[in-house]
Amino acid sequence: MRLAIDAMGGDLGPGTVVRGALRALQGLPSGTELLLVGDRAQLETELGAAPPARVAVLHAGSVIEMTDAPAAAFKRKADSSIGVAMRALHEGRADAVLSPGNTGAVVTAALLELGRLGGVKRPAIATLFPTIAGDCVLLDVGATLDCKPLNLVQFAAMGAVYARIRLGCEAPRVGLLNIGEEPGKGNELAVAVHALLQDSGLRFAGNIEGRDLVQGKADVVVTDGFTGNVVLKFAESMLGFTRGLLRSSIQSSPRLRAGGWLLQPAFAALKKRLDYQEFGGAPLLGVEGIVVIAHGKSSERAIESAVRACVVLVEHRLTARITDMLHDLGFDHVPRAGAGDATGTRAESDRGTP
Repeated sequence: MRLAIDAMGGDLGPGTVVRGALRALQGLPSGTELLLVGDRAQLETELGAAPPARVAVLHAGSVIEMTDAPAAAFKRKADSSIGVAMRALHEGRADAVLSPGNTGAVVTAALLELGRLGGVKRPAIATLFPTIAGDCVLLDVGATLDCKPLNLVQFAAMGAVYARIRLGCEAPRVGLLNIGEEPGKGNELAVAVHALLQDSGLRFAGNIEGRDLVQGKADVVVTDGFTGNVVLKFAESMLGFTRGLLRSSIQSSPRLRAGGWLLQPAFAALKKRLDYQEFGGAPLLGVEGIVVIAHGKSSERAIESAVRACVVLVEHRLTARITDMLHDLGFDHVPRAGAGDATGTRAESDRGTP
């Protein structure tokens, strides 16, 4: 197994990506190799005089920045680290791609270099989202902002495959994020998707309201990329916000400071449970290959988790299993979109998605 890693795209620089990848390599099977993609001189400096035998460098002459417009930058920077990594996957020199770079550029590169799976109309980014009953899969969180009903049903099918792999759910419950539980609630898109999911063959659990998202009522929660991205980033912000409030309250009196000291192990466990660095990146589902997007601010630990997630998805044949699911549900009759066709997909472009 060989993983191509875009070492240049993260906010914290290539050193963080390289060190995180090397940390992950220590616990991976002996046949796993890492292909670090980026400026050769920088990466060889980070690797030092004696790089591990299972690590190679693939030179890329440019970087797509977080502030770049994805489609234009991908065409202008043909030798970008994202593009070179994606071509390595397309040509069979890698089994998966990991990037902490510009999300929109990763989606664009995957569509143009790899193409969509047969029957898939639009791709989706899936992330693990914490609930009181464990984790659930939330998608889309930023690949396709404007969706049609068929898109969300396909997202649900692909998300169910991912839930089987990452959550161990044999029959994942699929919920539709909506403003009410009743089938007729929501906008036209939500009402239409509800009807399609009922007849899809998936284990549909009905509508899931925002307040129920963390209650564990569904293993897969589906929505459009605009709504999903807002939910995800709001949830991210709440960890730091809540921690700040607790710190202020605890520091307000000696009695509370003493109680806070006693509760430190519980606070540490809660932080780990909610920290995106533990979730291992978010796969882009629906393209011809395994592509994982890490958070733009990924630390070494976050990169390590994301590399391990890539290995799991390759070992469990994510792409092949999605293809089988689409066939079982009758979606593979839709004309296949090949490489070079990214029309209609509008991706979030400001940063990597956790």
